[in-house]
Amino acid sequence: MARKPIVALVGRPNVGKSSLFNRLVGERMAVIHDIPGTTRDRLQGQSFWNGITFHVIDTGGIEVYQAKGTRDENPLAEGSIDFVPQIESQALAAVQEADIIIMVVDILSGMTAADETIAEILRRTDKPVIVAANKADDKKYENDAYEFYALGLGQVIPISSIHGAGVGDMLDVVTEELRRISDDWVHEGEVENDHLHIAIVGRPNAGKSTLLNKLIGEERAIVSPIAGTTRDAIDTTIRWHGEDVTIIDTAGMRRRGRIEPGVEKFSVVRAFQAIERAQVAILVLDGEMGVTEQDEHIAGYVIEEYKSLVIVVNKWDAVEKDAHTMNDYMNSIRERLHFVPYAPVIFISALNGQRIHQVLEVAHRVYENRFIRISTSELNQLVRDALERHAPPNRGVRRLKIFYATQVRTDPPLFLFHINDKRLLHFTYERYLENRIRESFSFEGTPIRLSFRERKNNEE
Repeated sequence: MARKPIVALVGRPNVGKSSLFNRLVGERMAVIHDIPGTTRDRLQGQSFWNGITFHVIDTGGIEVYQAKGTRDENPLAEGSIDFVPQIESQALAAVQEADIIIMVVDILSGMTAADETIAEILRRTDKPVIVAANKADDKKYENDAYEFYALGLGQVIPISSIHGAGVGDMLDVVTEELRRISDDWVHEGEVENDHLHIAIVGRPNAGKSTLLNKLIGEERAIVSPIAGTTRDAIDTTIRWHGEDVTIIDTAGMRRRGRIEPGVEKFSVVRAFQAIERAQVAILVLDGEMGVTEQDEHIAGYVIEEYKSLVIVVNKWDAVEKDAHTMNDYMNSIRERLHFVPYAPVIFISALNGQRIHQVLEVAHRVYENRFIRISTSELNQLVRDALERHAPPNRGVRRLKIFYATQVRTDPPLFLFHINDKRLLHFTYERYLENRIRESFSFEGTPIRLSFRERKNNEE
């Protein structure tokens, strides 16, 4: 499946990378969801420009030691000269993941030795680099941007991340470069589904790799290893019941505060990309630890991306059990992950193979549910029955009217309701309609989307 390109922001501290990051991803991040627990706790965002959706990564300030008497009056990290190799490694990790680098510099400070050191790192790569000369809040500073051509990198564009000046010009150059690199980037609304792609996700040490190895080992019919979205990610395609199934392994997704800078930071980015490339995510829980807050965040991200979800409780063999243990555990899962009540749960031991055969069976079943299509007549009969069973609440003297509904797409299923007034629609009634659809049709493990459109010039 196609992937979204990556644009990394690189630069020394206090040049305005975070402000630029917020401007680039702010509109796409400001999406309101009424599902509790789905906060996107991640290290990247998305931006959309000129028909291309791409990831934006803020790498954090790269601090470079500057001795006294050098071009920088104030050392960025005085006394940390021994840390320069690690700093360089962090920058290179970002560069290796990215398709395009935006090096952010401070037009007010002018070119510093730290900028030159970072530019030297970037010149050793084969990635296109755009220099964003930030803090050009006044046009009188724009001519100062030409100084940065001495870095020997790409085009220099004066911008103001705070006020937005020049950011559009910068994005024009970014998307032009992306199209020059490849015509195959994912555009808004494009979806590719050649066969089932499964992302195995979860916290570190939950048993993801053991599960992957067991799935591959039992099938013993590997078609080919396929290079994934990044240079060090490998997808494995197996033949399962005569069909190709690609399994995408991911790094453990720690809580943000526990993520180490550099390589580990970007392994988490790759995990998010794996979810985006898959149709089904298998969330592996550690049976000995139970459901954690981070498990909730990962499940929330899966659902936010409208991917199907299977919950796998691993290490079940190590859990002390009695007659009530499984029911108690299931109740705990449903309580903590209450925003995905439709996700099936499997209790396994990846180590000894207990119930391993169920994993692909259930994943394939929820994958097929993504393509269920309900006829318009069946859907509208369902809506009429739902309205008779539970009429929409009044708002003053007015009541919500649903004229008709239709399914407009699959993968995931999307239902369009034509109504009289969106202001009369409460999210609880929307949830009620979703539940009625799920009661009548098998959408196990798969999110469904409901969209509401007002009929113009409707009559009350």
